[in-house]
Amino acid sequence: MGPEFQPMRSLIYVDCVKEEYRHRLQNWLYHYHVPDSISQFAPYVSKYCFYNALPTPPEGERFGTIRQQLTEHYWMVNPFTEHFKNKALTEYFPCDVLKWQGNIPDDDLEVNFEGDEARSKGGHNGCAPFIFAFLPLCWEEDFKGKERTIENGPNYRWNFVMKYPEGTSMEEGDKWFYEKMIPAFQEMPEVTRILTSKVIQSINGCAFHRVVEMWFDGPNAWYQAAVVKAKNIEKPSWASVDAFPYLQATFEFDGIFLTDYAASDNMSQYRGYLAMR
Repeated sequence: MGPEFQPMRSLIYVDCVKEEYRHRLQNWLYHYHVPDSISQFAPYVSKYCFYNALPTPPEGERFGTIRQQLTEHYWMVNPFTEHFKNKALTEYFPCDVLKWQGNIPDDDLEVNFEGDEARSKGGHNGCAPFIFAFLPLCWEEDFKGKERTIENGPNYRWNFVMKYPEGTSMEEGDKWFYEKMIPAFQEMPEVTRILTSKVIQSINGCAFHRVVEMWFDGPNAWYQAAVVKAKNIEKPSWASVDAFPYLQATFEFDGIFLTDYAASDNMSQYRGYLAMR
């Protein structure tokens, strides 16, 4: 029997820990990673996009902000099964990539990983976890703004992942999420859209529980909502830190600021690494 049809969406959060590394990381992504990826999964992926991170707004760092890009896939099958264990070519994934992203210590140690092994690094070693979150194909819950169209103008998207502290159940954490956090943001005029889905943790063991996306008119509106007004959201008993979002940056809460537009729809636009001349 071959792989079963299992349509899903996934998001990979790609950080860049130093500006010294940004151009190096972009070179690896576009020169090596895109053709490696397309060569491998073109038969069973229908969409593969890169969304560039916008500059981090004031106080954004305490929300664990990702600074390079968000990678989005639409899968037709689960790639983490025995059907895909044998690959003709090993993915080129030097350990420097994980250092540039902050997933392993930034030292002189040379370690070689295969792609899937590399995507499990971080978190347990004190460094940022590699966040590869699988989601249902469509958003599961819609809390605000379903009437929006492209005529409403460009959106300043805040996409983030949440993980409740160790010892806090999903049910306990979600009680606060649904009863305190979401109602507060629904009432804020600065927030134009709210969507969420639970992470399908069984696919690849992603430690995060939930992905949320909120839209604003721009960084000033985000600041008024997420920093100024959100400080009044009731603190849960299980809070890891004293200020909203009451979760530890990077390890329990991490996010990225984006536009609507994908910098590269790789399956349809990629034509190789064309350097400037």
